[in-house]
Amino acid sequence: MVSVYMIQESFFNNKRITVFGLGMNMGGIGTVKFLIEQGAREVIVTDIKSREELGSALEKLTKYKNVTYILGQHRPEDFVRADMVIKNPVIPWTNEYVKLAEKNTVPVVMDSSIFFSLCKAPIIGVTGTKGKTTTATLIAHILEKSGKKVVRVGIGQIGVLPLLSTITSESIVVFELSSWRLSALKYIKKSPHIAVFTNLYPDHLNYYKSMESYAADKRNIFLFQKENDRVIANAENEVVRNLVQDAPGQIVWFGSSDEAYGDGVWREDETLFVRQNGKQSVLIPLEQIPLKGEHNIGNVLAAALAGLAFGLSVEQARSGIKSFPGVEHRLEMIREKNGVCYYDDTTATIPEATIAALRSFSEPVILIAGGSDKNLRFDSLAE
Repeated sequence: MVSVYMIQESFFNNKRITVFGLGMNMGGIGTVKFLIEQGAREVIVTDIKSREELGSALEKLTKYKNVTYILGQHRPEDFVRADMVIKNPVIPWTNEYVKLAEKNTVPVVMDSSIFFSLCKAPIIGVTGTKGKTTTATLIAHILEKSGKKVVRVGIGQIGVLPLLSTITSESIVVFELSSWRLSALKYIKKSPHIAVFTNLYPDHLNYYKSMESYAADKRNIFLFQKENDRVIANAENEVVRNLVQDAPGQIVWFGSSDEAYGDGVWREDETLFVRQNGKQSVLIPLEQIPLKGEHNIGNVLAAALAGLAFGLSVEQARSGIKSFPGVEHRLEMIREKNGVCYYDDTTATIPEATIAALRSFSEPVILIAGGSDKNLRFDSLAE
């Protein structure tokens, strides 16, 4: 049985909070700063890494006096005597210290569940195995170009919780959501108002026991929506297509065909089309899209639908797409020398993403690949 937590802003005042896993990025640092600003009596930062390993992260917290650091180890008492434990997204819910806290009725949450509980603005959530960052960044760009106040969350190495203070009821939040951050939403029974699901392929199988458990966390992006909320789904991805069938909100499709999808966006030959309230029009010709790669067509379609969901015109969506500069490390051209172009696509960490990148070029390609093992199969890439 899943315990449901109601998180209010006043909860943190005069409380003892354990931050489980500071990490090297800005997420844990942002969480600590947020807790201090909310009046926490004591913040306990516990991390298996040593002080030397966390040096650069700890330097950013030197001015805060009511922070206790337990480094190179974890102590049971920090999970039993705390008023709340905020865990790092990469720590699994099956961790022994998470279980210890839960056994002692100490709520275990994440930055994403706190954010969703306290956010005053509508949220566009973007998830998928690949395409999250490009799609989320393009959505934000389209909305900003049309004059909307956008707050980007989860995109890049920026702490999540400090952004809450920048949000008003006039804002639109664009939140890039990993499966890990989505896993926490079942404890608060909340999903984003607009859920964008780019695709789903086997990934993180060094973390998840199965593809089914990975997909189960991804489902949280739409599972707790209201009937007037919307999920923007990839009709070409069979796993996504099957997963969203039980979505409580409205399903709007994007893909390579308009057959049986009703309102939505799709590609037909060298043009992208949109249908709204049964009326069809041209979204944008492919030649006007600056993003390179066939795989980015789906990202453009999904982003356009998100913009249209907030009342943008087709012309505004088109203008945003045409002016989008792209995202670093995603088929980013680094330089050209002696007629050879060098591209950085280091976010392609699964075979399907590398295949999509290779198919973006008609010229001969030399691939430089490597990285850590995620327990994935490479048959398709080898072919």
